[in-house]
Amino acid sequence: MCKLSATYERRNLLQPTDRKTSGYRVYGDDALRRLRFIKNAQVLGFTLREVNELLNLRVSSVARCGTIQVKAQAKLKQVEAKARGLLALSRALKSLIRTCRAGQPTDRCPILRRLDKDTTPSR
Repeated sequence: MCKLSATYERRNLLQPTDRKTSGYRVYGDDALRRLRFIKNAQVLGFTLREVNELLNLRVSSVARCGTIQVKAQAKLKQVEAKARGLLALSRALKSLIRTCRAGQPTDRCPILRRLDKDTTPSR
C-alpha cells in the first residue's frame, strides 16, 4: 500500500493524518472512506484524474447529481467503445486461428504471415 498511498498523495487524492517516526503514514477513518471511494471508482473504469474530479464534486455545495450522471455516461461510452474494439480484436484472432493448419511449417503459418504484413490485422 505504500507505493499506492504515495501515488494518491502526489495526486492530492489521499492525505495521511500523521506520520510515525519510522516514516509510515497514518490514516484516519475519513481516509479509509476516501480510499474505498477511489478504489470503487477505479473498478468502474475511472482514471485517477476523473476520480479526483468526482471527489471534488462530492464535496461541492453547488454540484448536482446530474453532473455526476453526465460523467458516468461519458465513462460508459468509453467502456462500450473499448468493448466493441475488444470484440473486433477477438473476431480477428479467431479468424486467424481458423486459417491455421497446425501441422504446417512455420514459414507457411498464416498467423505469422499476417503479423509480418505491413498493415495491422483487420478488426
